[in-house]
Amino acid sequence: MIHLNNITRQHGAQILFRDASFQILPNARIGLVGPNGAGKTTIFRLITGEERPDKGEVSRSSQIVIGYFSQEIGEMRGRSALAEVMAASARTVELGEQMRSMEAAMGEPLAPEELDALLARYGTVVEEFEHRGGYDLESRAQAVLTGLGIGPEDYHRPVESFSGGWKMRIGLARILTINPDVLLLDEPTNHLDLESIVWLENWLANDFKGALMMTCHDRDFMNRLVDRIVEVANQSITTYNGNYEFYLREREIRREQLLASHRRQQEMLAKEEEFIARFAARASHAAQVQSRVKKIEKIERIELPPEQRVVRFEFSEPPRSGNDVIRLENLGKVWPLPTGGEKSLFGGVTGMIRRQEKVAVVGVNGAGKSSFLKVLAGQIEPSSGAASLGANVFPGYFSQHSMELLDPKLTVFDTVQGVLPEANIGVIRNLLAAFLFRGDEVDKRVANLSGGEKSRLVLATILARPLNLLILDEPTNHLDIQSRETLLDALQKFAGTVVLVSHDRHFLRALVNRVFEIDHGEMRIYEGNYQYYLEKTAKA
Repeated sequence: MIHLNNITRQHGAQILFRDASFQILPNARIGLVGPNGAGKTTIFRLITGEERPDKGEVSRSSQIVIGYFSQEIGEMRGRSALAEVMAASARTVELGEQMRSMEAAMGEPLAPEELDALLARYGTVVEEFEHRGGYDLESRAQAVLTGLGIGPEDYHRPVESFSGGWKMRIGLARILTINPDVLLLDEPTNHLDLESIVWLENWLANDFKGALMMTCHDRDFMNRLVDRIVEVANQSITTYNGNYEFYLREREIRREQLLASHRRQQEMLAKEEEFIARFAARASHAAQVQSRVKKIEKIERIELPPEQRVVRFEFSEPPRSGNDVIRLENLGKVWPLPTGGEKSLFGGVTGMIRRQEKVAVVGVNGAGKSSFLKVLAGQIEPSSGAASLGANVFPGYFSQHSMELLDPKLTVFDTVQGVLPEANIGVIRNLLAAFLFRGDEVDKRVANLSGGEKSRLVLATILARPLNLLILDEPTNHLDIQSRETLLDALQKFAGTVVLVSHDRHFLRALVNRVFEIDHGEMRIYEGNYQYYLEKTAKA
């Protein structure tokens, strides 16, 4: 279907890859991985034709339909959500109009040769219309929107009335609905809740019949969907036949083999060079010396790729709290509705969160998870009951809205230094590196940071403080897999208490030992880990 043959691409002075090749075959399921800036987005743009290689070629059939979802969805306005999704299938709509026009023409008297030509054109149009899924376009658009959390009551809402995160879902629905032969997804789970991620995972696994290539920071999502990994790193492209877990193991095996080969080659070269140095001045050994000089000149040297930096961040020992960290007594929260009346998010919640517990709060989008965390953190008042902190409890709260509290005039480094005034430069830089701020990036001003960068900076400032209760609302958003693993490792070792909302199932499975589920205004508490919760609720 699509072949990238000996491609070389350079951005400025940076060579992304040289003489690299791989192919996307029908029904392929490919995970595209590599460090930030290695060239993953460039691969997508080469495939779509938005960029051209400096050398080599990208070959693809002119008939195949490519759908590309990126984090830049462009301007949306002037249509309803459903109309916006269907507008991406403009070619399919045009084909339908051509079919209706031709069908009308067939009802008119035509010369035999004219009818034959019309029937031939009609057959070609019908074939393409069917290939693009034209007969069920609207029902498909509705199903995809619903799966991504935008139900029938919102199909006809103006698209400009949706927030940025919901517009991303509409943008994703646009691409899924066109029924492409090749689907390119750049971080499709970034703005989805857990329910929508599970729906998308099942849709891609069971309903989508084309080829798929994606980048994704959700480890479980990658493992369940891909059977091949294409790694872009160290100016090359390497293919691994397996899912993400297989890739991690195989990459380590290949690296060990490369290190062993490099070590053997270096030992051999050292012996040859020692012989040359020892006998270079002796006429009796001149032929042997020349032979060995020519031998080592012809040897292709094994080059080791640079070590990928793995930053390990560890919390300082938090002050010890009492055993009872948060006492919940008949806790409830209701929100007034714009149309009048009230909506109960949760009510009658009674229980205890104890020291060193790691608690996940789960539920469908809009169930009240974030509101529950805000009540625990003292950000908003409960409508009934109380959530009281125990003795010597020092809480820290993180949400995606915390970034509004940052001082735009400060640099990244200054922001963290303000939280850790006694820490040395190395400690601060190490902390910032764990959250993807490296080198000169620590000197960027907050005002110039993207939303994702601000989010990571807030998380770093919270985790740097001596707290013993962490209340975290989607802490893994905007973090790549390596940074998520760093955060997970730190939270696993954290001696305090954690209450969090996250849509990363691998993160939840590896961390939490209790689950609070909010469902239709009720809170159910599961005394077990996340896997136990899945099994109990038959959601595995």
